[in-house]
Amino acid sequence: MKTYLLLFFTTILSINCFSQIAFEKGYFINNANQKTECLIKNVDWLNNPTEIKYMLSDHGETQDISIEDIQEFGIYNVSEYQKETVDIDRSTSSLTDLTSDRNPTFKSEYLLLRVLVKGNATLYEYIEDGKLKRYFYSLNDSKIEQLVFKNYELPNSKLGENNMYRQQLWDNLKCSTIKKDKMQYVEYEREDLVKFFVKYNTCENQDFVNYVEKQKKDIFNFTIRPGINSSSLSIQNNSFEYLDTDFGNTVSFRFGVEVENFLPMNRNKWAIIVEPTYQYFKSDMEIEDYKVDVDYSSIELPVGVRHYFNLNENSQLFVNVSYVFDFSGNSVINFDSGRELEINTTNDFAFGGGYKFNKKYSLEVRYLFSRDVLNSYDLWYSDYKTLSVIFGYTL
Repeated sequence: MKTYLLLFFTTILSINCFSQIAFEKGYFINNANQKTECLIKNVDWLNNPTEIKYMLSDHGETQDISIEDIQEFGIYNVSEYQKETVDIDRSTSSLTDLTSDRNPTFKSEYLLLRVLVKGNATLYEYIEDGKLKRYFYSLNDSKIEQLVFKNYELPNSKLGENNMYRQQLWDNLKCSTIKKDKMQYVEYEREDLVKFFVKYNTCENQDFVNYVEKQKKDIFNFTIRPGINSSSLSIQNNSFEYLDTDFGNTVSFRFGVEVENFLPMNRNKWAIIVEPTYQYFKSDMEIEDYKVDVDYSSIELPVGVRHYFNLNENSQLFVNVSYVFDFSGNSVINFDSGRELEINTTNDFAFGGGYKFNKKYSLEVRYLFSRDVLNSYDLWYSDYKTLSVIFGYTL
């Protein structure tokens, strides 16, 4: 298993070295208030970035600029970041370091804030090291204020919550479609707060930009995946060598349907894949004075992870590794002497790589490592391998 995983990640690193990095149209404003139009590398930052990479033209040199030298930057129709002086409470949420003080402790800092919803009411986000997460807001271009949420320790050592942000929203962002009894369900999370600010701006009939919605892509892909298998099977008997049989290679048809669930990070480059697949292997051999035939069909269930590499707007390379469960049903190996071996398989790994065009059409080559199809017999061993060429059409 370790060897397969090492092969997988080595391949990822190798392909990544040769993959063209996708840059998108954007801009930045430096501390001298000068705006530069450029192409910015969009890595869908999980934390607020400390620097950005940009090019001045399609074939220009990649350059770095520190956030300390920027007032604002954005990728058109995707994201926007603004540097502002705000009062922030950095109280910890670590259970071992909580205090009994429920009140926030503010400190004035110059921070880069991510704009989530921009409009009459604007919502901002600040994330540091994946642990500190704070939300801010402004109304009618007023001073930006933090929405306050704080954990604290109660006298009985239980966890208390200061949910002041709900009162802030109710006091300052009232509208006819917003009901007070529903405020208790607004959590201090991106999704809930974005929904609230979208609802308020819509209620006020104000133009706004929802950057979170603009960044969303398909969470799931459903793909039809027919293909061709080139499979080989050999069986050995530990007591009687004359029963050993090599069926050679057989070409057959396979058909699968794949569900691909994208992970919410790194620009939808990582996904979990599940692909129920029908496959079969039929062959017969005549060896000396006996005949052996195999009729093996099964439903395979590969469950794995896939990584994409963007070549350009319409082209992607991908690699994936899967653990393959096999459900063989009533499959057997028959000897004309009357001996019958029921096929009962082990599970194993598969490794694949391919190309996707226009996010619809794909071609993958996949290798299924050795599988024992006579797992329930002590005196028998088998070696079943498959190389597949898979065509895909994403609905």
